[in-house]
Amino acid sequence: MNVVRLNIPAAAEYLDLVRLSLYGVASKLGFSYEDIEDMKVAVSEACNNAVLHGETSAMLGQIQISFELGEGKLIVKVKDDGPGFDYQSQQDQSESPDGRTLGELQSGGLGMYLMQALMDEVTVNTEQGTEVTLVKYV
Repeated sequence: MNVVRLNIPAAAEYLDLVRLSLYGVASKLGFSYEDIEDMKVAVSEACNNAVLHGETSAMLGQIQISFELGEGKLIVKVKDDGPGFDYQSQQDQSESPDGRTLGELQSGGLGMYLMQALMDEVTVNTEQGTEVTLVKYV
């Protein structure tokens, strides 16, 4: 399996690099434009979470992104070294936004909903920092 790795500072102004890298890798694998756009939204949400909830010290942390090119699929991992969180508890408390206006939605949790809606598989590991794994099949 071929892997492309990218380490960026945990700051929003570097997220364009992630989206551009994703576009290049996904294009090589033959994903449609629509699938690439969906993946860009999902990966951006994972990176935004890493920026917001990652390293909390005065110094900026790092976000590690890997693009694993498999047979007929792309695996994107987004990892930060910030304090982990109870993913299962958050999932149990979150609700689908179906039928509600933007004003009725609570802050937080929508990013995970988007990732799950746009990707084929989403897993979260919070043992050491937080690592979100996103899988999309061609």
